[in-house]
Amino acid sequence: MDHSCQDWMSALPEELWDLPLTNLAIPGSHDAMSYCLDINSPLLRSESDSFRLLDRLFHCFTRPAIFRWATTQDKSMEEQLSMGIRFFDLRIAHKPNDSSSDLYFTHVIYTHLTVLETLKSAATWCESHPKEIVILACSHFEGMDDRCHESFIFSLKKLFGPKLCPRKESVLTLRSLWASGYQVVLSYDAQTAERHEELWPDIPYWWANQRTAQGVISYLDWNKALGRPESFFVSGLNLTADRYYITTHTKESLRTLTFSNWECLKNWVEEQAPGSDPESLNIIAGDFVGPLPLCPLVIALNKKLVQKKNSQMKKHH
Repeated sequence: MDHSCQDWMSALPEELWDLPLTNLAIPGSHDAMSYCLDINSPLLRSESDSFRLLDRLFHCFTRPAIFRWATTQDKSMEEQLSMGIRFFDLRIAHKPNDSSSDLYFTHVIYTHLTVLETLKSAATWCESHPKEIVILACSHFEGMDDRCHESFIFSLKKLFGPKLCPRKESVLTLRSLWASGYQVVLSYDAQTAERHEELWPDIPYWWANQRTAQGVISYLDWNKALGRPESFFVSGLNLTADRYYITTHTKESLRTLTFSNWECLKNWVEEQAPGSDPESLNIIAGDFVGPLPLCPLVIALNKKLVQKKNSQMKKHH
Protein backbone atom coordinates (compact mmCIF):
# COMPACT_ATOMS: atom_id res chain seq x y z
CA MET A 1 0.00 0.00 0.00
CA ASP A 2 1.22 3.47 -0.87
CA HIS A 3 1.26 5.20 2.51
CA SER A 4 2.28 8.50 0.93
CA CYS A 5 -1.33 8.80 -0.30
CA GLN A 6 -3.02 7.80 2.95
CA ASP A 7 -3.20 11.33 4.43
CA TRP A 8 -2.51 13.28 1.27
CA MET A 9 -4.87 16.18 1.98
CA SER A 10 -3.18 17.15 5.24
CA ALA A 11 0.18 16.74 3.47
CA LEU A 12 -0.65 19.27 0.73
CA PRO A 13 1.49 22.45 0.79
CA GLU A 14 -0.02 25.23 2.88
CA GLU A 15 -0.51 27.48 -0.16
CA LEU A 16 -3.31 25.11 -1.27
CA TRP A 17 -5.24 25.14 2.02
CA ASP A 18 -7.30 28.18 1.05
CA LEU A 19 -8.22 27.03 -2.45
CA PRO A 20 -11.77 25.70 -2.95
CA LEU A 21 -11.89 21.89 -2.91
CA THR A 22 -13.58 22.16 -6.30
CA ASN A 23 -10.26 23.47 -7.68
CA LEU A 24 -8.14 20.59 -6.38
CA ALA A 25 -7.42 17.32 -8.19
CA ILE A 26 -9.18 14.56 -6.20
CA PRO A 27 -9.01 10.81 -6.95
CA GLY A 28 -12.37 9.01 -7.13
CA SER A 29 -13.73 5.48 -7.32
CA HIS A 30 -16.33 4.64 -10.00
CA ASP A 31 -18.98 2.19 -8.77
CA ALA A 32 -16.95 2.01 -5.59
CA MET A 33 -18.67 -0.96 -3.97
CA SER A 34 -18.80 -3.47 -6.82
CA TYR A 35 -15.93 -5.46 -5.29
CA CYS A 36 -18.47 -7.37 -3.16
CA LEU A 37 -21.23 -8.22 -5.64
CA ASP A 38 -23.36 -11.22 -4.71
CA ILE A 39 -23.42 -13.48 -7.77
CA ASN A 40 -26.63 -15.15 -6.50
CA SER A 41 -28.61 -11.98 -5.82
CA PRO A 42 -31.59 -11.03 -8.00
CA LEU A 43 -31.08 -8.73 -10.98
CA LEU A 44 -31.94 -5.07 -10.44
CA ARG A 45 -35.54 -4.17 -11.21
CA SER A 46 -34.35 -1.72 -13.87
CA GLU A 47 -32.79 -4.46 -16.04
CA SER A 48 -34.79 -5.24 -19.20
CA ASP A 49 -37.36 -8.04 -19.39
CA SER A 50 -35.41 -9.76 -22.18
CA PHE A 51 -32.25 -9.78 -20.06
CA ARG A 52 -34.24 -11.16 -17.11
CA LEU A 53 -35.56 -13.98 -19.24
CA LEU A 54 -32.06 -14.73 -20.52
CA ASP A 55 -30.78 -14.73 -16.93
CA ARG A 56 -33.54 -17.16 -15.87
CA LEU A 57 -32.91 -19.57 -18.74
CA PHE A 58 -29.10 -19.41 -18.94
CA HIS A 59 -28.14 -18.54 -15.38
CA CYS A 60 -24.89 -20.52 -15.57
CA PHE A 61 -23.73 -18.33 -18.51
CA THR A 62 -25.18 -14.96 -17.58
CA ARG A 63 -23.95 -14.86 -13.98
CA PRO A 64 -20.22 -15.32 -14.60
CA ALA A 65 -20.49 -12.74 -17.42
CA ILE A 66 -22.28 -10.24 -15.14
CA PHE A 67 -19.64 -10.81 -12.50
CA ARG A 68 -16.77 -10.25 -14.94
CA TRP A 69 -18.21 -7.06 -16.39
CA ALA A 70 -20.03 -5.50 -13.41
CA THR A 71 -17.07 -5.76 -11.03
CA THR A 72 -15.24 -2.43 -11.29
CA GLN A 73 -13.22 -2.49 -8.03
CA ASP A 74 -11.37 -5.09 -5.99
CA LYS A 75 -10.61 -3.24 -2.75
CA SER A 76 -12.86 -2.48 0.24
CA MET A 77 -13.96 1.07 0.99
CA GLU A 78 -11.50 1.33 3.86
CA GLU A 79 -8.64 0.13 1.64
CA GLN A 80 -9.63 2.61 -1.06
CA LEU A 81 -9.62 5.42 1.52
CA SER A 82 -6.15 4.40 2.71
CA MET A 83 -4.93 4.46 -0.90
CA GLY A 84 -6.06 8.06 -1.26
CA ILE A 85 -9.54 7.80 -2.84
CA ARG A 86 -11.69 10.72 -1.60
CA PHE A 87 -14.74 10.51 -3.90
CA PHE A 88 -17.02 7.47 -3.85
CA ASP A 89 -19.72 6.74 -6.43
CA LEU A 90 -22.30 4.79 -4.37
CA ARG A 91 -25.37 3.26 -6.04
CA ILE A 92 -27.94 2.27 -3.48
CA ALA A 93 -31.08 0.14 -3.60
CA HIS A 94 -33.62 -1.81 -1.55
CA LYS A 95 -33.99 -5.43 -2.66
CA PRO A 96 -37.38 -6.53 -4.01
CA ASN A 97 -39.48 -8.58 -1.55
CA ASP A 98 -37.09 -7.84 1.33
CA SER A 99 -39.04 -7.24 4.52
CA SER A 100 -36.01 -5.71 6.29
CA SER A 101 -35.03 -2.07 5.85
CA ASP A 102 -31.49 -3.09 4.78
CA LEU A 103 -30.08 -1.27 1.77
CA TYR A 104 -27.43 -2.67 -0.57
CA PHE A 105 -25.07 -1.27 -3.18
CA THR A 106 -25.75 -2.27 -6.77
CA HIS A 107 -24.31 -2.72 -10.23
CA VAL A 108 -26.64 -4.95 -12.30
CA ILE A 109 -26.95 -7.18 -9.16
CA TYR A 110 -26.73 -6.41 -5.42
CA THR A 111 -23.75 -6.54 -3.05
CA HIS A 112 -23.20 -8.88 -0.09
CA LEU A 113 -22.50 -5.97 2.24
CA THR A 114 -25.21 -3.60 3.40
CA VAL A 115 -24.84 0.15 2.98
CA LEU A 116 -24.78 1.06 6.66
CA GLU A 117 -22.20 -1.53 7.73
CA THR A 118 -19.91 -0.26 4.96
CA LEU A 119 -20.39 3.41 5.77
CA LYS A 120 -19.70 2.64 9.43
CA SER A 121 -16.20 1.56 8.43
CA ALA A 122 -15.81 4.83 6.48
CA ALA A 123 -16.91 6.82 9.55
CA THR A 124 -14.37 4.94 11.69
CA TRP A 125 -11.65 5.65 9.12
CA CYS A 126 -12.51 9.36 9.24
CA GLU A 127 -12.15 9.35 13.04
CA SER A 128 -8.54 8.25 12.74
CA HIS A 129 -7.75 10.60 9.79
CA PRO A 130 -9.34 13.85 11.00
CA LYS A 131 -7.83 16.09 8.29
CA GLU A 132 -9.00 14.05 5.30
CA ILE A 133 -12.20 15.16 3.53
CA VAL A 134 -14.42 12.49 1.93
CA ILE A 135 -17.09 13.06 -0.73
CA LEU A 136 -19.83 10.42 -0.82
CA ALA A 137 -22.14 10.54 -3.85
CA CYS A 138 -25.29 8.48 -3.21
CA SER A 139 -27.50 7.83 -6.22
CA HIS A 140 -29.85 5.48 -8.15
CA PHE A 141 -31.91 4.49 -5.03
CA GLU A 142 -33.85 1.73 -6.76
CA GLY A 143 -36.85 0.38 -4.88
CA MET A 144 -36.80 3.17 -2.26
CA ASP A 145 -39.90 5.16 -1.32
CA ASP A 146 -40.06 8.39 0.70
CA ARG A 147 -40.20 6.59 4.03
CA CYS A 148 -37.17 4.50 3.10
CA HIS A 149 -35.25 7.67 2.10
CA GLU A 150 -36.11 9.47 5.33
CA SER A 151 -35.06 6.52 7.46
CA PHE A 152 -31.78 6.17 5.52
CA ILE A 153 -31.02 9.92 5.79
CA PHE A 154 -31.72 9.75 9.53
CA SER A 155 -29.17 6.90 9.83
CA LEU A 156 -26.60 8.85 7.80
CA LYS A 157 -26.95 11.90 10.05
CA LYS A 158 -26.61 9.74 13.11
CA LEU A 159 -23.56 7.96 11.67
CA PHE A 160 -21.55 11.01 10.57
CA GLY A 161 -23.05 13.56 12.98
CA PRO A 162 -21.08 16.83 13.23
CA LYS A 163 -18.67 15.65 10.51
CA LEU A 164 -21.35 16.29 7.86
CA CYS A 165 -20.69 19.55 6.05
CA PRO A 166 -23.97 21.42 5.40
CA ARG A 167 -24.58 22.68 1.85
CA LYS A 168 -24.88 26.31 3.04
CA GLU A 169 -21.07 26.35 3.40
CA SER A 170 -20.47 28.21 0.16
CA VAL A 171 -16.73 27.80 -0.38
CA LEU A 172 -15.13 24.66 0.99
CA THR A 173 -11.41 24.93 1.59
CA LEU A 174 -9.22 22.57 3.60
CA ARG A 175 -8.56 25.31 6.16
CA SER A 176 -12.25 26.16 6.65
CA LEU A 177 -13.28 22.49 6.87
CA TRP A 178 -10.53 21.69 9.39
CA ALA A 179 -11.53 24.68 11.51
CA SER A 180 -15.17 23.57 11.68
CA GLY A 181 -14.47 19.83 12.00
CA TYR A 182 -16.42 18.97 8.85
CA GLN A 183 -15.10 15.90 7.05
CA VAL A 184 -17.89 14.49 4.89
CA VAL A 185 -19.59 16.08 1.89
CA LEU A 186 -22.66 13.94 1.27
CA SER A 187 -24.26 14.30 -2.15
CA TYR A 188 -27.72 12.74 -2.41
CA ASP A 189 -29.32 12.49 -5.83
CA ALA A 190 -33.00 12.48 -4.82
CA GLN A 191 -35.62 15.16 -4.21
CA THR A 192 -35.92 14.14 -0.57
CA ALA A 193 -32.49 15.71 -0.04
CA GLU A 194 -33.81 19.26 -0.44
CA ARG A 195 -35.42 19.03 3.00
CA HIS A 196 -32.07 18.30 4.67
CA GLU A 197 -29.38 20.97 4.90
CA GLU A 198 -26.70 18.32 5.52
CA LEU A 199 -27.15 16.89 2.02
CA TRP A 200 -25.67 18.26 -1.17
CA PRO A 201 -27.20 18.04 -4.66
CA ASP A 202 -25.96 15.45 -7.15
CA ILE A 203 -22.44 15.87 -8.54
CA PRO A 204 -22.19 15.83 -12.36
CA TYR A 205 -20.33 12.75 -13.65
CA TRP A 206 -18.86 12.84 -17.15
CA TRP A 207 -19.48 9.29 -18.34
CA ALA A 208 -18.25 8.56 -21.85
CA ASN A 209 -20.02 5.21 -22.35
CA GLN A 210 -17.08 4.14 -24.56
CA ARG A 211 -15.09 0.92 -24.81
CA THR A 212 -11.68 2.40 -25.69
CA ALA A 213 -9.33 4.88 -24.05
CA GLN A 214 -9.50 7.00 -27.24
CA GLY A 215 -13.29 7.08 -27.01
CA VAL A 216 -13.21 8.11 -23.35
CA ILE A 217 -10.55 10.77 -23.95
CA SER A 218 -12.30 12.41 -26.88
CA TYR A 219 -15.53 12.55 -24.87
CA LEU A 220 -13.77 14.12 -21.85
CA ASP A 221 -11.92 16.60 -24.10
CA TRP A 222 -15.23 17.57 -25.72
CA ASN A 223 -16.73 18.25 -22.26
CA LYS A 224 -13.64 20.20 -21.19
CA ALA A 225 -13.98 22.45 -24.24
CA LEU A 226 -17.50 23.37 -23.08
CA GLY A 227 -16.09 24.57 -19.74
CA ARG A 228 -16.11 23.08 -16.27
CA PRO A 229 -19.10 23.31 -13.87
CA GLU A 230 -18.83 25.79 -10.98
CA SER A 231 -18.99 23.18 -8.24
CA PHE A 232 -17.66 19.63 -7.82
CA PHE A 233 -17.69 17.46 -10.95
CA VAL A 234 -16.25 14.09 -11.93
CA SER A 235 -14.33 13.08 -15.05
CA GLY A 236 -14.85 9.33 -15.42
CA LEU A 237 -11.96 7.30 -16.86
CA ASN A 238 -14.16 4.18 -16.75
CA LEU A 239 -14.72 2.13 -19.90
CA THR A 240 -18.03 0.53 -20.90
CA ALA A 241 -18.53 -2.54 -23.09
CA ASP A 242 -21.89 -3.18 -24.75
CA ARG A 243 -23.74 -6.51 -24.60
CA TYR A 244 -22.59 -7.50 -28.09
CA TYR A 245 -18.92 -7.06 -27.17
CA ILE A 246 -19.43 -8.97 -23.91
CA THR A 247 -21.06 -11.96 -25.62
CA THR A 248 -18.41 -12.11 -28.36
CA HIS A 249 -15.39 -11.74 -26.02
CA THR A 250 -15.95 -14.51 -23.51
CA LYS A 251 -12.35 -14.55 -22.27
CA GLU A 252 -12.30 -10.84 -21.50
CA SER A 253 -13.55 -8.88 -18.50
CA LEU A 254 -13.84 -5.25 -17.47
CA ARG A 255 -10.55 -5.77 -15.67
CA THR A 256 -8.63 -6.92 -18.78
CA LEU A 257 -10.21 -4.10 -20.79
CA THR A 258 -9.28 -1.49 -18.17
CA PHE A 259 -5.71 -2.73 -17.84
CA SER A 260 -5.10 -2.85 -21.59
CA ASN A 261 -6.29 0.78 -21.96
CA TRP A 262 -4.58 2.12 -18.84
CA GLU A 263 -1.35 3.43 -20.38
CA CYS A 264 -3.24 5.67 -22.76
CA LEU A 265 -5.55 7.00 -20.01
CA LYS A 266 -2.58 7.53 -17.68
CA ASN A 267 -0.79 9.68 -20.27
CA TRP A 268 -3.91 11.79 -20.72
CA VAL A 269 -4.32 12.33 -16.95
CA GLU A 270 -0.70 13.47 -16.62
CA GLU A 271 -1.41 16.31 -19.06
CA GLN A 272 -4.41 17.62 -17.10
CA ALA A 273 -4.45 20.43 -14.55
CA PRO A 274 -6.77 21.25 -11.65
CA GLY A 275 -7.81 24.84 -10.89
CA SER A 276 -10.50 27.37 -11.78
CA ASP A 277 -9.80 27.66 -15.52
CA PRO A 278 -12.64 26.51 -17.80
CA GLU A 279 -10.60 23.51 -19.02
CA SER A 280 -9.36 22.39 -15.60
CA LEU A 281 -10.47 19.14 -13.94
CA ASN A 282 -11.58 18.38 -10.38
CA ILE A 283 -12.47 14.79 -9.36
CA ILE A 284 -11.01 12.06 -11.60
CA ALA A 285 -12.58 8.65 -11.04
CA GLY A 286 -11.67 5.25 -12.41
CA ASP A 287 -12.04 1.49 -12.10
CA PHE A 288 -9.67 -0.88 -10.25
CA VAL A 289 -8.18 1.96 -8.23
CA GLY A 290 -6.27 -0.55 -6.09
CA PRO A 291 -4.01 -2.28 -8.62
CA LEU A 292 -3.82 0.75 -10.94
CA PRO A 293 -1.93 3.79 -9.55
CA LEU A 294 -4.75 6.31 -10.05
CA CYS A 295 -4.33 7.98 -6.64
CA PRO A 296 -0.68 9.09 -6.83
CA LEU A 297 -1.26 10.12 -10.47
CA VAL A 298 -4.21 12.43 -9.65
CA ILE A 299 -2.80 13.77 -6.36
CA ALA A 300 0.43 14.76 -8.16
CA LEU A 301 -1.57 17.11 -10.43
CA ASN A 302 -1.96 19.45 -7.44
CA LYS A 303 1.74 20.34 -7.75
CA LYS A 304 0.76 22.27 -10.88
CA LEU A 305 -1.35 24.58 -8.67
CA VAL A 306 1.66 25.33 -6.48
CA GLN A 307 3.84 26.04 -9.54
CA LYS A 308 1.16 28.31 -10.95
CA LYS A 309 0.88 30.20 -7.65
CA ASN A 310 4.65 30.61 -7.43
CA SER A 311 4.96 31.96 -10.96
CA GLN A 312 2.14 34.44 -10.25
CA MET A 313 3.98 35.60 -7.12
CA LYS A 314 7.16 36.15 -9.13
CA LYS A 315 5.22 38.23 -11.67
CA HIS A 316 3.90 40.51 -8.90
CA HIS A 317 7.38 41.08 -7.50
